[in-house]
Amino acid sequence: MTTLFKLTTSIFGDQGQSTQLVERFATSWLAKNPGAKVISRDLGLNPPHHLEAPAFLASRVPAADRTPAQNKLLEYSDSLIEELRQADVIVLGLPMYNFGISSGMKAWFDHIARVGVTFMYTPQGPKGLLPEGKKCYILATRGGIYAGTNRDTQTGHVTNFLSLIGISDIQFIYAEGLNIPEKKAAAIEGAGAQLAQWLG
Repeated sequence: MTTLFKLTTSIFGDQGQSTQLVERFATSWLAKNPGAKVISRDLGLNPPHHLEAPAFLASRVPAADRTPAQNKLLEYSDSLIEELRQADVIVLGLPMYNFGISSGMKAWFDHIARVGVTFMYTPQGPKGLLPEGKKCYILATRGGIYAGTNRDTQTGHVTNFLSLIGISDIQFIYAEGLNIPEKKAAAIEGAGAQLAQWLG
Protein backbone atom coordinates (compact mmCIF):
# COMPACT_ATOMS: atom_id res chain seq x y z
CA MET A 1 0.00 0.00 0.00
CA THR A 2 1.30 3.44 -0.97
CA THR A 3 1.56 5.91 1.91
CA LEU A 4 1.25 9.70 1.68
CA PHE A 5 2.70 11.79 4.50
CA LYS A 6 1.11 15.25 4.82
CA LEU A 7 3.36 17.59 6.80
CA THR A 8 2.03 21.08 7.50
CA THR A 9 3.83 23.84 9.39
CA SER A 10 1.65 26.94 9.21
CA ILE A 11 0.85 28.64 12.52
CA PHE A 12 -2.55 29.46 10.99
CA GLY A 13 -3.64 25.84 10.65
CA ASP A 14 -6.26 25.23 7.97
CA GLN A 15 -6.30 28.95 7.14
CA GLY A 16 -2.65 28.94 6.11
CA GLN A 17 -1.98 29.23 2.39
CA SER A 18 0.61 26.46 2.51
CA THR A 19 -1.81 24.15 4.35
CA GLN A 20 -4.48 24.81 1.75
CA LEU A 21 -2.04 23.93 -1.05
CA VAL A 22 -1.13 20.71 0.77
CA GLU A 23 -4.82 19.80 0.96
CA ARG A 24 -5.27 20.53 -2.75
CA PHE A 25 -2.33 18.27 -3.52
CA ALA A 26 -3.58 15.50 -1.23
CA THR A 27 -7.11 15.58 -2.65
CA SER A 28 -5.86 15.25 -6.23
CA TRP A 29 -3.21 12.67 -5.35
CA LEU A 30 -5.65 10.48 -3.44
CA ALA A 31 -8.08 10.60 -6.35
CA LYS A 32 -5.33 8.97 -8.44
CA ASN A 33 -4.27 6.61 -5.65
CA PRO A 34 -7.49 5.26 -4.11
CA GLY A 35 -6.94 3.14 -1.04
CA ALA A 36 -3.62 4.78 -0.18
CA LYS A 37 -2.72 5.28 3.45
CA VAL A 38 -2.42 8.86 4.73
CA ILE A 39 -0.32 10.05 7.67
CA SER A 40 -0.80 13.67 8.77
CA ARG A 41 1.27 15.81 11.11
CA ASP A 42 0.66 19.49 11.85
CA LEU A 43 3.81 21.15 13.18
CA GLY A 44 2.12 24.54 13.31
CA LEU A 45 -0.76 23.78 15.65
CA ASN A 46 1.07 20.93 17.43
CA PRO A 47 4.75 21.89 17.37
CA PRO A 48 7.35 19.45 18.70
CA HIS A 49 9.06 20.31 21.95
CA HIS A 50 12.61 21.54 21.58
CA LEU A 51 15.34 18.94 21.70
CA GLU A 52 17.07 18.94 25.08
CA ALA A 53 20.45 17.60 26.17
CA PRO A 54 19.24 14.40 27.93
CA ALA A 55 17.43 13.17 24.80
CA PHE A 56 20.32 14.16 22.54
CA LEU A 57 22.81 12.30 24.74
CA ALA A 58 20.51 9.26 24.92
CA SER A 59 20.43 9.15 21.12
CA ARG A 60 24.21 8.73 21.09
CA VAL A 61 24.06 5.59 23.25
CA PRO A 62 23.83 2.29 21.28
CA ALA A 63 20.30 0.92 21.49
CA ALA A 64 21.44 -2.24 23.29
CA ASP A 65 23.12 -0.20 26.00
CA ARG A 66 20.35 2.30 26.78
CA THR A 67 18.54 2.40 30.06
CA PRO A 68 14.72 2.29 30.15
CA ALA A 69 14.79 6.00 30.99
CA GLN A 70 16.90 6.75 27.92
CA ASN A 71 14.56 4.74 25.71
CA LYS A 72 11.65 6.71 27.15
CA LEU A 73 13.36 9.98 26.22
CA LEU A 74 13.62 8.81 22.60
CA GLU A 75 10.06 7.58 22.15
CA TYR A 76 8.87 10.84 20.62
CA SER A 77 11.77 11.01 18.19
CA ASP A 78 11.23 7.35 17.27
CA SER A 79 7.56 8.03 16.47
CA LEU A 80 8.42 10.95 14.18
CA ILE A 81 11.04 8.90 12.34
CA GLU A 82 8.64 5.99 11.90
CA GLU A 83 6.19 8.28 10.08
CA LEU A 84 8.92 9.15 7.60
CA ARG A 85 9.96 5.52 7.21
CA GLN A 86 6.41 4.57 6.23
CA ALA A 87 6.00 7.38 3.70
CA ASP A 88 6.38 6.79 -0.02
CA VAL A 89 5.32 10.33 -0.93
CA ILE A 90 5.73 13.40 1.27
CA VAL A 91 3.95 16.69 0.71
CA LEU A 92 5.26 19.55 2.84
CA GLY A 93 3.65 22.93 3.37
CA LEU A 94 6.44 25.44 3.90
CA PRO A 95 5.51 29.01 4.86
CA MET A 96 8.34 31.48 5.36
CA TYR A 97 8.70 33.19 8.73
CA ASN A 98 11.34 35.90 9.08
CA PHE A 99 13.31 34.52 6.12
CA GLY A 100 13.34 30.97 7.48
CA ILE A 101 11.40 27.87 8.42
CA SER A 102 9.05 27.76 11.39
CA SER A 103 10.40 27.03 14.84
CA GLY A 104 8.21 23.93 14.92
CA MET A 105 9.83 22.58 11.79
CA LYS A 106 13.32 23.29 13.12
CA ALA A 107 12.43 21.31 16.26
CA TRP A 108 11.12 18.49 14.05
CA PHE A 109 14.43 18.47 12.16
CA ASP A 110 16.30 18.19 15.46
CA HIS A 111 14.26 15.15 16.53
CA ILE A 112 14.58 13.49 13.11
CA ALA A 113 18.36 13.86 12.72
CA ARG A 114 19.71 10.77 14.49
CA VAL A 115 23.19 9.40 13.79
CA GLY A 116 22.96 5.68 13.10
CA VAL A 117 19.18 5.87 12.63
CA THR A 118 18.41 8.38 9.86
CA PHE A 119 21.96 9.05 8.68
CA MET A 120 25.53 7.92 9.22
CA TYR A 121 28.98 9.39 8.68
CA THR A 122 31.22 7.76 6.09
CA PRO A 123 34.66 8.65 4.67
CA GLN A 124 32.80 10.09 1.68
CA GLY A 125 30.51 12.20 3.86
CA PRO A 126 27.08 11.71 5.45
CA LYS A 127 24.81 8.99 4.05
CA GLY A 128 21.05 8.89 4.54
CA LEU A 129 19.57 5.77 6.13
CA LEU A 130 15.87 6.15 5.38
CA PRO A 131 14.48 3.66 2.85
CA GLU A 132 15.23 4.73 -0.72
CA GLY A 133 12.69 5.87 -3.29
CA LYS A 134 10.80 8.53 -1.33
CA LYS A 135 9.51 11.53 -3.25
CA CYS A 136 8.96 14.91 -1.59
CA TYR A 137 6.82 17.76 -2.89
CA ILE A 138 7.35 21.09 -1.14
CA LEU A 139 4.77 23.88 -1.36
CA ALA A 140 6.56 27.06 -0.28
CA THR A 141 4.51 30.17 0.46
CA ARG A 142 6.04 33.59 1.05
CA GLY A 143 4.70 37.08 1.68
CA GLY A 144 7.47 38.59 -0.44
CA ILE A 145 9.47 37.38 -3.43
CA TYR A 146 12.64 35.53 -2.49
CA ALA A 147 13.21 32.49 -4.73
CA GLY A 148 16.61 32.66 -6.35
CA THR A 149 17.86 35.43 -4.05
CA ASN A 150 20.19 35.33 -1.05
CA ARG A 151 17.17 35.92 1.21
CA ASP A 152 15.78 32.50 0.39
CA THR A 153 17.32 30.58 3.26
CA GLN A 154 14.62 27.90 3.14
CA THR A 155 15.31 26.08 -0.10
CA GLY A 156 18.91 25.17 0.63
CA HIS A 157 18.25 24.41 4.30
CA VAL A 158 15.34 22.06 3.67
CA THR A 159 16.98 20.40 0.66
CA ASN A 160 20.21 19.82 2.58
CA PHE A 161 18.40 18.35 5.57
CA LEU A 162 16.21 15.99 3.56
CA SER A 163 19.20 14.88 1.51
CA LEU A 164 21.10 14.20 4.73
CA ILE A 165 18.55 11.60 5.81
CA GLY A 166 18.19 10.04 2.36
CA ILE A 167 15.43 12.00 0.60
CA SER A 168 16.84 13.53 -2.57
CA ASP A 169 13.90 13.41 -5.00
CA ILE A 170 12.55 16.84 -4.08
CA GLN A 171 10.41 19.31 -6.03
CA PHE A 172 9.44 22.84 -4.99
CA ILE A 173 6.50 25.01 -5.93
CA TYR A 174 6.72 28.64 -4.83
CA ALA A 175 3.69 30.86 -4.19
CA GLU A 176 5.32 34.24 -3.57
CA GLY A 177 4.20 37.81 -3.11
CA LEU A 178 1.18 36.78 -1.03
CA ASN A 179 1.38 40.00 1.00
CA ILE A 180 1.43 42.10 -2.17
CA PRO A 181 -2.24 42.66 -3.09
CA GLU A 182 -1.68 42.88 -6.84
CA LYS A 183 0.35 39.64 -6.88
CA LYS A 184 -1.51 37.37 -4.45
CA ALA A 185 -4.19 35.99 -6.77
CA ALA A 186 -1.72 35.28 -9.57
CA ALA A 187 0.67 33.58 -7.14
CA ILE A 188 -2.00 31.20 -5.85
CA GLU A 189 -3.28 30.53 -9.35
CA GLY A 190 0.24 29.83 -10.58
CA ALA A 191 0.93 27.41 -7.74
CA GLY A 192 -2.32 25.62 -8.48
CA ALA A 193 -1.39 25.29 -12.15
CA GLN A 194 1.97 23.77 -11.21
CA LEU A 195 0.24 21.35 -8.88
CA ALA A 196 -2.00 20.24 -11.73
CA GLN A 197 1.09 19.62 -13.90
CA TRP A 198 2.76 17.60 -11.15
CA LEU A 199 -0.28 15.43 -10.73
CA GLY A 200 -0.93 14.98 -14.44
